[in-house]
Amino acid sequence: MYDKLTKSDIKKMEEEIEYRKLVVRPKAVDDVREAAAQGDRSENFEYYAAKRFNRQNNSRINYLEKMIKTATIIDDESADDEVGINNTVTVEFVDDGSVETYKIVTTVRADSLNNMITNESPLGKALLHKHVGDVCHVKVNENASYDVKILKLENTDDDGDAIREY
Repeated sequence: MYDKLTKSDIKKMEEEIEYRKLVVRPKAVDDVREAAAQGDRSENFEYYAAKRFNRQNNSRINYLEKMIKTATIIDDESADDEVGINNTVTVEFVDDGSVETYKIVTTVRADSLNNMITNESPLGKALLHKHVGDVCHVKVNENASYDVKILKLENTDDDGDAIREY
């Protein structure tokens, strides 16, 4: 895996693990026990649903623990005038003049529907460590690329950002 995560990402993941172990897991085990007590399991939907939820919870715990164990810690601090992790950047696409605003985040907080792009995406990589007024060349693949101009940079935090679930 070796995801590049911030200390804040790790803290949020540890909090989710603790919540899942102390709150969700005991309830899931109780739900399985109650459903099993209803008798015949061959047609007991509640039993299978409870077992499935319990497995999903345990799988999520294992996934988060493995991500933490294999993560590379990166710094989320950057100069005030430089694009970094947790910064919100307004860019103009040079080709068509359209303007978009994106927040640069780590892979576990990416949410393309809310314009939260990763520091490992082509656009995220191109924007990192650049300044307002810079024109960045974004290479998508061998045949496709485009240019963006940085119009505005805001220093933001990650307090409201959630760790993405799969």
